[in-house]
Amino acid sequence: MTKYDKVFNSPKTSEESLSPEEAVAAIATVTAIADSSIEDVDAESLAGILWEFEVFEEYSEDEIAEIVDRLLAIAEEEGIGPLFNVAKVSLSDELVLDGFAAGVIVLLDEELAIPKSKQPYLKKLQAALELEDEEAEEIIKEVIAAFKEAEEEYADDDEDETVVIEDFSEQTYQSPLGNFTVPIPVDPQQGGRIQSQEGVVGFSDDIGTLLRIDYYPFPLEQLEELESVGQEEYLQTILVDKYVPQAIFVNVPDASVEYTEYLADTLRGAYYVLIDMPKGSTISKQENNGTAIRLDAYRGLLSFISGEFLYIVSSQHSFINGETPDSLEEEAEDIKESILEFVETIEFT
Repeated sequence: MTKYDKVFNSPKTSEESLSPEEAVAAIATVTAIADSSIEDVDAESLAGILWEFEVFEEYSEDEIAEIVDRLLAIAEEEGIGPLFNVAKVSLSDELVLDGFAAGVIVLLDEELAIPKSKQPYLKKLQAALELEDEEAEEIIKEVIAAFKEAEEEYADDDEDETVVIEDFSEQTYQSPLGNFTVPIPVDPQQGGRIQSQEGVVGFSDDIGTLLRIDYYPFPLEQLEELESVGQEEYLQTILVDKYVPQAIFVNVPDASVEYTEYLADTLRGAYYVLIDMPKGSTISKQENNGTAIRLDAYRGLLSFISGEFLYIVSSQHSFINGETPDSLEEEAEDIKESILEFVETIEFT
């Protein structure tokens, strides 16, 4: 009996029915479980990864999260072999390659490579989906290339318009659109710098500070949606379903939403989330071999509307020199307070 017989050689199949798109998600789910356990699978992170797939472009992240939860429930009740079998027969011919790609993405490590320990599983997945070596290798290359391109674009965005502050002749930052001003909250003697591009400004330094303001003109046509669903649901959708997957999950695949809160009495309504970002800090530590490894961090984000703009203000806590986090509740509260203190210094116009 081989290690993955429970996945690929099970004689049973689930009685549940899956759509072709759900079958793609099922292969990702089975892959996530294959070398661990159901309890170890981060459902929110897995949903965030799947949300980036073109086949799920018509789904909200909440809908994908519901699919993942359902698939995990099937795996727990019936086993991952039956789940894989029903996924395989439910895949349409057009989505077989997407199913394999979903497995590849789940297996990628931080270096954007398939670890040697995972390669036997990937080979068996390839065989089970009846893919030729050339087809499988092409998919693996395409997935890795897409992730590298996203990382490079992220790095380029940070570097293109970055200004390293050398003095504070200008104590205040003014938005190019004239919608806000804010005192510069970092010190050049501590490596303080401004990272600015269209619609976003970030203030950071070498001691772990990150204060960032994303801002978007609020179109009048969005008022109807806001009034229809209510401010809490509207801000939650913008922040959790759209911003976090596009701005964070794509760059830190292991990141996950750990805490959410609606602040009805703050800024006329604001939505707050805390993200756990393993190796997702904006600062790095130097390893003995000379490589730089990003630190672990928690990042808080606060979304609200002021005037004719939607804002997302964020701050992070990086764990430096072996520092360990406080309880989730304490981290969430501390970072929320730091964001609110920063927001109080912003003058909206």
